[in-house]
This record gives sequence, C-alpha cells and structure tokens, in this order.
Amino acid sequence: MALQEELESQGNWLFRRRSLLPLAVLLAGILVLLFTVRTVGTVFSTVLPYWQVYECLCLAVSLAGTWVRIYTVGHTPVGTSGRNTAGQVADSLNTTGIYSVVRHPLYLGNFLMWLGIALLTCNIGFVTVFILGYWIYYERIMYAEEQFLRRKFGDTYLHWAEQTPAFLPRFNRFKPSGLPFSWKKVAKKEKNGVFALFLLFSLFDFIVAWQAPSVSVNFGLLVMTVASGIGYVVLKYIKKHTKLLDEQGR
Repeated sequence: MALQEELESQGNWLFRRRSLLPLAVLLAGILVLLFTVRTVGTVFSTVLPYWQVYECLCLAVSLAGTWVRIYTVGHTPVGTSGRNTAGQVADSLNTTGIYSVVRHPLYLGNFLMWLGIALLTCNIGFVTVFILGYWIYYERIMYAEEQFLRRKFGDTYLHWAEQTPAFLPRFNRFKPSGLPFSWKKVAKKEKNGVFALFLLFSLFDFIVAWQAPSVSVNFGLLVMTVASGIGYVVLKYIKKHTKLLDEQGR
C-alpha cells in the first residue's frame, strides 16, 4: 500500500477509535501523578505550596479548550462528524466562524482540554509524551478527514485549505459565521465534556490531597463539579423526555 493510502487508512482506523485516547491519557496521568507526588518531583515540589493556584492555571488551559469546542459546536450546521465514530460525515464545508482561522478547531479544543489535565501531573516527561502522542495520533486522523473533504468538495476545499492553517489559528483571517449560535446544540453535545472535565480535575485534586498532607481539597472545584454534574443530569433528562432542545434545520 502506498504511503498516502496507508496514512489515510490509519487515520480512518484511529478516527473510529478516537474515544480511546482520553482513557489512555487518564489512566497514564493518574499513575504518573501518584509517582510524582510520592517521589516529590522537582516541578511538584516547586508548585506544592501554591497547588490550588497552579490547579486554577491548569483549569484555565482546559477551559480555553472547552470554549473552543463550545464556540465551534454552537455555529456548526447539521450533517458534520461531531462525536460520531462510524465514519466521516460532511454535508457542507465549514469555512466561516472559527473554521476561517483553523481547519480542525475541535481537535485543537480537545488538545487544550487534555493538556490542562496533563499539566496537573507536574511531570515534564509525561507532558512531552502526551504532546507528541497527540500530534502523531491526530495528525493521521486529520489527514484522513482532509482526504475525504478534498474528494468531496474539490477546488472549494483546496482554496480554503491553502488559506487556513490546520491546527494553529491565524486570527487575522476571521470571518463571522453565517449561522446563529445555538445553545441548544451546545447543551446536547457538550454537557458530557464539561462535566467530565470538572470531574477529572476533582479526581486529580483528591489524589494530591490524599498523598500530600500539606494540601487540602479544593472545595471551589468540588462545588463546580457538583454543579456541572447536576447540569448534566438535568440536560440529559430534558433531552430524553422533552423536545426543548430540538431544533429546526440545525
């Protein structure tokens, strides 16, 4: 198989299994954090007196990724891949809004969300491996997606791709989205991610508080986790038993 076809095949295979990467990062991150705390790594010993401040900085990185995802999803029309894993889907080519500054905003958002969690380990080696692993993993997925879009939209896609970077945004090319922002779509699509984010931060916070006697549980973070959990349950119920989150033509 030629390299071009092999990369596309690998990308499609990884696309269908892209939900497994967060599980691997989470498990590895927990083990690394336990090791770092118990061995009092250099970075950890430096931030330990300011743990909750450091935690907030990591949370800010992850929330930046959440914002990217929310903004992207809120302006996205129906007929795009979203969270499906069966295969590539695109009824139209998004070239405005956040797609006018970066070609893969959802993967950029995912990267920032998980980078914030990786930084909680206070382990430079783990953070480096995460960044390289994410790059190799998603580079192939992005390649497969772009091959699909290139075949489907032809010159329209090529013209857009020539002007729009794949992963690092070029903000001076921003064009407002032609679609109104939809909080209903965000509520349906992103409730899981928001709750999971706060839950994972609380989990890592508990681990540090458990292993380091000088650190107390971050109750502010715990409150946000409970609030996001309640929001998740409420939205899940509304989605399942009512039509309040249904949209026409979106």
